[in-house]
Amino acid sequence: MHNALTIDVEDYFQVTAFAGRVKMADWDNFPIRARENTLRILELLETRSIRATFFILGWLANRLPDLVREIRSRGHEIACHGYSHQLVYEIGRERFRQDIRRSKAILEDITGMAVCGYRAPSYSITGRSLWAHEILVEEGFTFDSSIFPIVHDIYGIPGGNRFIHDIETKSGRLREFPITTLPLQFGRRKWTLPVAGGGYLRLLPAQLVAWAIRRVNEKELQPAVVYFHPWEIDPGQPRIKAGLKSSFRHYLNLEQMEGKVRYLLDNLKFTSMGEVLQQEIIGSGSDAYINAGQVAAH
Repeated sequence: MHNALTIDVEDYFQVTAFAGRVKMADWDNFPIRARENTLRILELLETRSIRATFFILGWLANRLPDLVREIRSRGHEIACHGYSHQLVYEIGRERFRQDIRRSKAILEDITGMAVCGYRAPSYSITGRSLWAHEILVEEGFTFDSSIFPIVHDIYGIPGGNRFIHDIETKSGRLREFPITTLPLQFGRRKWTLPVAGGGYLRLLPAQLVAWAIRRVNEKELQPAVVYFHPWEIDPGQPRIKAGLKSSFRHYLNLEQMEGKVRYLLDNLKFTSMGEVLQQEIIGSGSDAYINAGQVAAH
C-alpha cells in the first residue's frame, strides 16, 4: 500500500513557533534557504522514483517561481499552504478567503495547472474554524489535509476521524486526508501517538514511526500521510531567539532529520496525496467504498 508523502514548503523564519518574534513585514530581511533545501529533497525523491505533494506557501512561491516550476517539472503535485502562514482560526473567514485565493492564483499562474489541495498552516482547521471547509470548496479546492486528530495547544481535533473521508458543506463536498495517528493502549490507559512526521519524526526513532505506519497499512488497511518541512533538514539555518518551548519544537534533532527521512523513504511505499486519493479506500467506520477518483489530482 502506498502512503502520501507531503512536504510543506515554508522557510525557517515563517513558522508559527516564531510568530511572536518575527513579523511577516520583516520576512524579506531574512535569507531564504527554502530553495536549496527543497532542491535537496527533490534529489532524495528522484533517486528513489518517488512522487510527492508539495504544499507551498504563496509568499515563497511569489519569490521563487522557478522552484515551483522545478517541483512541477519533476512530476510532483503542487498544492496550497496559504499565502501568509497565519492560523486559520485567528484570521477569520474573510481574511482566510483572501489568503487562499491569493496563494492559489499565484501557484496556478506559475504552473498553468489547477491547484486542488490545501493544508492549513500549523493544521489550524480545528473545532474553532470548521467554517473553512465551505470556503475551500467555494474557492475551488477538492481536498484538504489540515485536520490533526490529537490534543495539542495550537491545533487538533481530538477524537476526529483518523482516515480519509468526505466532508459535506453547503457548497459541496471536500475530501479530507487527516494527519496520521496510531491509537495505543497500555492497561486501561489509551494514547494517541502522532506518527506522521515533522517534529514527531525528529522526536521519535524512525524505526518506530515506520512500524506505526506499517501497522496502519496492514492492520487497519488504510494509507498514512507523512509530512516534513525543508527547514527540518537544515541544521545550519540561522538561529532565532525564542522561548524555551518554541526553540525546543523548532530545533530539536535537526541534524538527525534527513537520515530519518531517508529511512522512511527506503522502508515504506510513497506517492503523492492526489494519487492516494484516486484509489478506492474503505472509510473508517464505514461499510461502503469511497471512490476518490472524482478528486482532481495532477
